[in-house]
Amino acid sequence: MILSDFDLWAYIKSGRLVIEPFDESIVRENGVDLRIGRAIARMKNLEKPLDTRDSTDIEEYYSVEVADSFIIWPREHVLLHTLEYVKLPVDLMGFVNLRSSYARIGLSIPPTIIDANFEGELTIELVGGEFPVKLYAGDRFLHVVFAKLSSVVEKPYKGRYQGQRGVTLPSFK
Repeated sequence: MILSDFDLWAYIKSGRLVIEPFDESIVRENGVDLRIGRAIARMKNLEKPLDTRDSTDIEEYYSVEVADSFIIWPREHVLLHTLEYVKLPVDLMGFVNLRSSYARIGLSIPPTIIDANFEGELTIELVGGEFPVKLYAGDRFLHVVFAKLSSVVEKPYKGRYQGQRGVTLPSFK
């Protein structure tokens, strides 16, 4: 069951769904809008293959910047994070989508899920379109649709990205 704004308010007011910092304007008809954080990780074009079984040098493949705005270059792959720290209960999951205004200018993100029991700022891959686009920290750019699970999960998320803040680089451990 997809949650309506009425259901979302019930989850938020009861403390079962935590979003910090919280602003009432991010609650929409059938989801929550999340805003761009202040860090970006740009993927470097290296000739050296990334070994997913030995990614101890993962930082070599990214350049991390902190700023109030960023230019996304055509077809560039970057990692952004949300301003909001979210905490989901064990009976709720989220589908993350790019807000349609950004998709309409050619930006895209891969399919992304927020698992039940996840907590942290989201790190999202964003792919540039056909022309440069300037983005601003604090602007709403993701729309998360929440779904109530048919039952509480038996194995709540406790993975490597639990509690992440800022842009979190991939980990294959």
